[in-house]
Amino acid sequence: MIKNILKGIKAYGGTLKLISKLKLWKFFAIPIAISLVIAASIGFSAYSLSDNIGSYIAKIWRWEFGKETFAAISNFIGGATILVFGFMLYKHIVMALSAPFMSPVSARIEGYLTNTEHVHSNTSFKEQLWRGIRVNVRNLLKELAYTIPLLLLSFIPVIGIVATIVLFLVQAYYAGFGNMDYTLERHYSFKESISFVRKHKGIAIGNGIIFMLFILVPILGVILVLPFSVTAATTKTVTLVIDNKRIV
Repeated sequence: MIKNILKGIKAYGGTLKLISKLKLWKFFAIPIAISLVIAASIGFSAYSLSDNIGSYIAKIWRWEFGKETFAAISNFIGGATILVFGFMLYKHIVMALSAPFMSPVSARIEGYLTNTEHVHSNTSFKEQLWRGIRVNVRNLLKELAYTIPLLLLSFIPVIGIVATIVLFLVQAYYAGFGNMDYTLERHYSFKESISFVRKHKGIAIGNGIIFMLFILVPILGVILVLPFSVTAATTKTVTLVIDNKRIV
């Protein structure tokens, strides 16, 4: 697992060079715009709602002693909750809406790596968008099922450290899943792609770790996250698909 996570991370090496060589920047214009709009919307919502959630939690404490301390803790919990769910919503919305634009990018990279001309998807813009929505809604629901208990555990001393790390890895896995699917949609059905990513979950986690670190960087990270993460995921996924078909 750790070895595959490192492979997923190392796949980012040379992505800038590859993007420039294949002149892919123009294809990222709309996805970058989508990323900026969604990030700004979620950021504004998080800023507006964190105090409200903190105030709501603070009402649980009905005593005067320690009220200010509990209010401060409540505001922190509110902010952390918004941050976690904000990251979740951001990545799934952006990856779903960007699917029709990322699939052609992935195809161009695959064509270059396999020295094959005219690599393209057999699906339409609408079908690619629907698949992106389907994949990311499915992943969002799955991620929520893991995130809620892990988020509650993360506020418990000692246990919270482990829970926070696991929570980060869960978010990374589903981010990597979405990035890999831009390539997988040309080769496998929806269910087959789920099985494929499960088999190579370490690669997905490695790709997602850098994805998550990117979006922690204000503005610049939101601009660069898709170009780099999709390129890295494609280069690794193409190799895995080829190897998998050889085995089969």
